[in-house]
Amino acid sequence: MLKLYNTLTKQKEEFKPLHKGKVSIYTCGPTVYDYIHIGNLRSFTTADILRRYLEYSGYEVRHIKNITDVGHLTQDDIAQADTGEDKIQKKAIAEKKTPEEIARFYTDAFHRDEDAMNILRAHFFPKATAHVPQMIKTIETLIKKGYAYEKNGNVFFDVTSFKDYGKLSGNTLTELKVGARLEEHPDKKNPWDFALWLKARPDHLLQWDSPWSRGYPGWHIECSAMATEYLGDTLDIHTGGEDNIFPHHEAEIAQSECFSGKKFVNFWVHTRHLLVEGEKMSKSKGNFYTPQDIRKKGFDPMHLRLLYLSSHYRKNLDFSWKAMEQARANFERIKDFFQKVRGMLSDKSPTLVKKNFCEKHISMFENAMDDDLNTPLALSALYDMITHVNKKISSGEVNAEKTAKILTTFEKMNKVFGLKFQKKETKIPENIKELADERLEARKNKDFQKADELRKEIEKLGYIIEDLGNNYKIKKS
Repeated sequence: MLKLYNTLTKQKEEFKPLHKGKVSIYTCGPTVYDYIHIGNLRSFTTADILRRYLEYSGYEVRHIKNITDVGHLTQDDIAQADTGEDKIQKKAIAEKKTPEEIARFYTDAFHRDEDAMNILRAHFFPKATAHVPQMIKTIETLIKKGYAYEKNGNVFFDVTSFKDYGKLSGNTLTELKVGARLEEHPDKKNPWDFALWLKARPDHLLQWDSPWSRGYPGWHIECSAMATEYLGDTLDIHTGGEDNIFPHHEAEIAQSECFSGKKFVNFWVHTRHLLVEGEKMSKSKGNFYTPQDIRKKGFDPMHLRLLYLSSHYRKNLDFSWKAMEQARANFERIKDFFQKVRGMLSDKSPTLVKKNFCEKHISMFENAMDDDLNTPLALSALYDMITHVNKKISSGEVNAEKTAKILTTFEKMNKVFGLKFQKKETKIPENIKELADERLEARKNKDFQKADELRKEIEKLGYIIEDLGNNYKIKKS
């Protein structure tokens, strides 16, 4: 029974979908004006793990992840995130390209980064610019119902009209105060009202006709329009980073529930911040990293994925290069185990692995995942299995039937973990193979002195031999 921590209720709840056997998930996707950073990537990986485990559990999942290619303004850390320049336009001007060229380039880069991380592609990636008519329709309805108002071509949502405003973040109107960082707009009735539509200057590169002005949509309205377009008025799950809770997701709830009159989302799942050696990631501090930076340092995307898995998504992850080194070592251990077991499928050694061994570790894995996607504990089930199986392999106590079952158990877990192993087969010289075969024969004849001498000879030639019951594995030292 899967339990998820719901940001809305501030507690773990048993997950029950709206429709039996089917789950709808909406993930706040990237604003495609730059490469995503490893904090973004952690949030996308959480959504991937959630989807994988739901599918593992037998659900049919429909996953939508939007592409924001208009309306996300530069001052998204101030008040209602409706001040500053459009991020896409700013980048387009800086690089002397069109907004479409910028969006296309960084969308492609985003997909490459997700693919490298083995993140399952969402079933659809709706683009904000392709859904402006849906946004206009939503805004029109909000105005008609009295939840929004227009002034001088700008349209704002009236936060005082929604009594539940603040129920996700705790930032209720009684708690919010106008501070130094709040930039008031002359057309707003209330300082905390947020933009649904903004009138564009004549030189603005992204603008559309609307009933109020030639302009562009606010950032918040985009997700509401696209989420309901593809998943209906009420969603099972909405995911994102904790920085999206306020104001973005708070605004989504207000405008969506006022538009439809229905609950917008049943489960809100938010990933905590990624820190770098205890500090917030920032370009000005020189500790801002993208997936490209990870690869430049010689790490594989799977090392980063395993680092994410090693920390619970609701805890801050403290990134460091030392932590990446440990993740690489752990990944190599898992990869070696996988390749070792896969290479033993023809082994004929005796059976001494307990009958319920694999079932026990699957149960440990599932219990951990059912407890709010506790991936560190789920990984411990895998590591425990690796330790026990390696001992049995070293003593020649695993047969072909049990090897197949162990491999199936590992692959079952890994459908959720999503670790990907490159098939880089080292070509072993014939003379090394002949020495290894001779050594295997010596071991079968219990001539361990000769077997040891042959092992040392193989090692002098630059190779390591590992015993796998009545077989062996050779790799470069």
